[in-house]
Amino acid sequence: MTSTGDYSSKTIREQAARRRTFAVISHPDAGKSTLTEALALHARVIGQAGATHGKAGRRATVSDWQKMEQERGISISSAALQFEYRDAVLNLIDTPGHADFSEDTYRVLSSVDCTIMLVDAAKGLETQTMKLFEVCAHRNIPIITVINKWDRPGLEPLELMDEIRERTGMLPTPLTWPVGASGDFRGVLNRADGTYTKYTRSDGGASIAGEETMDAEAAEALEGDAFTTAVDESELLEMEEQNHDQESFLAAKSTPVMFAAAVLNFGVHKILDTLVDLAPPAEPRTDKNGEPRPVDAPFSGFVFKVQAGMDANHRDRLAYIRVCSGVFERGMVVTHASTGKPFATKYAQQVFGRDRAVIDEAFPGDVVGLVNASALRVGDSLYLDKPVEFPGIPTFSPEHFMVIRAKDSSKYKQFRRGIEQLDHEGVVQVLRSDLRGDQAPVLGAVGPMQFEVAEDRMVQEFNAPCRLEPLPYTIARRTTEECVPTLARERSVEVLSRSDGELLALFSDRWRLQGVERQHPELVLEPLVVS
Repeated sequence: MTSTGDYSSKTIREQAARRRTFAVISHPDAGKSTLTEALALHARVIGQAGATHGKAGRRATVSDWQKMEQERGISISSAALQFEYRDAVLNLIDTPGHADFSEDTYRVLSSVDCTIMLVDAAKGLETQTMKLFEVCAHRNIPIITVINKWDRPGLEPLELMDEIRERTGMLPTPLTWPVGASGDFRGVLNRADGTYTKYTRSDGGASIAGEETMDAEAAEALEGDAFTTAVDESELLEMEEQNHDQESFLAAKSTPVMFAAAVLNFGVHKILDTLVDLAPPAEPRTDKNGEPRPVDAPFSGFVFKVQAGMDANHRDRLAYIRVCSGVFERGMVVTHASTGKPFATKYAQQVFGRDRAVIDEAFPGDVVGLVNASALRVGDSLYLDKPVEFPGIPTFSPEHFMVIRAKDSSKYKQFRRGIEQLDHEGVVQVLRSDLRGDQAPVLGAVGPMQFEVAEDRMVQEFNAPCRLEPLPYTIARRTTEECVPTLARERSVEVLSRSDGELLALFSDRWRLQGVERQHPELVLEPLVVS
């Protein structure tokens, strides 16, 4: 029997089997941060759920810690929350819901084994939900669907099932079915055994809602036609063979569905139970050569996010590491795969939103925060003993561009340090050229709100007030050094160098791009495709 440090292979496999590492994806304002709070509340990690809309005098959610997040009531950075429920360890990676931060969400999805797709009962599958679903589908990530906000007027439940089936191609297999129409959420029919769970509101949804489970006869006597309707609709699902099948779910061909009202804490226990009972545990992860790394192999992990500015008292940088194999032990010296250099892990922490605690060990599926990890970038791999390198995390193609300049030339040092940090984290893509010089780099972003975050952080964290000026480009293409002279002679075209060494040709619009391609078919102009 092999071993990693003081841990046997059996122990590591058992610990990996306890882990459930998942993310929540949704369109903005579908209730994602509210659900995050509710899950932590029901797991007894926090005593009171926070408000999610940042209104004066109300609590902010644990996972939304940035000032801009709390003011706007949106998530703009991912946060890792770990807690135990029953005999499992749940690692919830909260993600930005706003489309402008989809690149950060994409990185998070590279680190999870399962996702919860949160759907607004009144709006169905919205644009950003579908974009993120496609990323999950591309990676064959199993998806659990939660229909949220059933306490408000919305679509018919059967109509929502049809939409999920038609738009995602997955077969929806409800585990629960609502008793009471949307806006009149009384409880749920548990389809596996026919029992009824009735929910009772708590004060403002800040504490765990009351739940009472009863048999069908008692439920019909209590709820009358509302329960009978739920049973009839469940029988229709039975006829369509829309029943949970674990093999189909793990293959991402079907999706278990539950109904909830996260703001009232209705249906949250069922979501936690489903994660423990059905979601996949940490399993062997495939390296860049397509070979699976066993969970009991020596330690390995990869960086899926870098974040600075979480502690106003210290200008530190936190790298989020997904443990893929073996045991992480604080203080161990591992190898940085891209450089071959040793990397010390003396300052390792477990992260709960903005709050931290020193962590001494972690197992496959866990997320570890490495402090002051200035050498690490998103997509980097770390390993102990047996070399491994996991697939990198591609960047999105930017669609918005701005020049950034320091307002105060005496603070250029702070300005430069801030730009380097934002680039390192992937908040924006930083592009440069000899023509523009280092004092006026170009920022590229997927969405315009990224510029607001960059500007706010430059001021708040680096004391470097700056000025942003929009550029008339909307399309970027990868090109080569040989193509630069020709592109430089074209109007409404500019070539800039990204920090990873890639040359990007920027075009004002697709017609300008098409014109250049027709005129110079020999040029290399490749789309920046996320794979």
